[in-house]
Amino acid sequence: MQSLCRTFGSIRLYSKQARVENLHPEGALVARTLSTPLAVRRRREKKFLFAAPPPGETDARHGLTPTDKNAYWRRRKAGHLGAGRSAPLSMTKWVEQRNARRSRLRGVRLAANKQGQKETQVIGQPIYLPNITFRLVRNYTPPGEPYNPYEATFRVPHSVTKTDIRSYLLAVYGVKTTYIRTDNYFAPEPNNPRDEKKSYKSYKRAVVGLVDPFYYPHRVEDMAEKERAEYDEWLETNFQIKQHRIARKVELLRLTKDVSLKAPYATKRSHILRLVAERKQKREGLVSQIADEWKDMREKGEEIAWGENPLQRSSTEDAVKETSS
Repeated sequence: MQSLCRTFGSIRLYSKQARVENLHPEGALVARTLSTPLAVRRRREKKFLFAAPPPGETDARHGLTPTDKNAYWRRRKAGHLGAGRSAPLSMTKWVEQRNARRSRLRGVRLAANKQGQKETQVIGQPIYLPNITFRLVRNYTPPGEPYNPYEATFRVPHSVTKTDIRSYLLAVYGVKTTYIRTDNYFAPEPNNPRDEKKSYKSYKRAVVGLVDPFYYPHRVEDMAEKERAEYDEWLETNFQIKQHRIARKVELLRLTKDVSLKAPYATKRSHILRLVAERKQKREGLVSQIADEWKDMREKGEEIAWGENPLQRSSTEDAVKETSS
C-alpha cells in the first residue's frame, strides 16, 4: 500500500468536479438553443469565443448553457454557494434549486395555521373565473425542417406575463416549462383616418419550451391520401359529422317546404326578368287601350279631360285590387 501511495502520490486518481447529468431531454435542450435570442447568441460568441452550434445541436454541456456555467462559477468564487456548508453546492444541485425556484407555483405558500399544522395559503387576492384566453397555435416551422415537439406556441392577452404563463400551465395542466419567449403584435394604425379600417388583431405570442414532448395534431392538408381517409373515417365514427350535415339539410327543407317563394318574393334572376317583362307588357297594353279610347272619343266629338292621368288612375285601381285580393 505504501509503495502504491509513493507511485501514485503525485497523480490525482479522482475527478475534481462531480459529473453533471442532463436535467432535461436532449430535444428540449436543442429547442432551447434554437430559440435563443440573437442578442444573447452574439454576446456568448463575444464573451466565450465560440461559434453557435449547427442546427439540430445544443450549446449546453451536461444540461448547462454557457451562461449557466458562468453564473455558477461566479457565485462559487464569491462564496455564495458554500456559506454554512462543509462543501459548496455542485452544479447539479445548484441548477436543480434554481429551476425549482423558477418553476415554482406563484401566489401560494406553506404556512402554519392556528393548530400548528402546515397548509397551503394563497398570497394576495384570488381571481375566480378569469377571462383570459390561452390559444394554442402551431409552431412556425421553416420549410424542409421537422416539427419541434419540445416547443409550444400560445396567443395570450398583452397583460399576461411570463410568470403568469408558467404558473397557469403548471397549475392547470401540469405542464413543466424550460423557457418562455414573448413578443407583442399590435394592429397597424391607418395612415388616413377616413379610410375604411381593416380588421387586425393585437395579441402577445408566447413560445414556451417543454420538458415533455407534445405533438400538435396534423392538419388534414398535410396528410397523405390514406391517412386522410383513415382520419375522416375516425371523425365520422366518433362524431358523425356527415350525418349531422344531412340532418341539418333535411330539417331546413322541412321548415321551408310550405313557404311560397313565388313572385313578388322571388329573388332569382329568371323570376325578376319575368316580372319585369310582365309589367312592361301590362303597361304597353294599358297605353294602347287608352290611346284607342281617346281615338274613339275624338271621332264622336267628345271632350277629353287632360287634367286626369289615366295611367296613374289605372295603376292605382290595380294596386287596390291586388291589395284587397
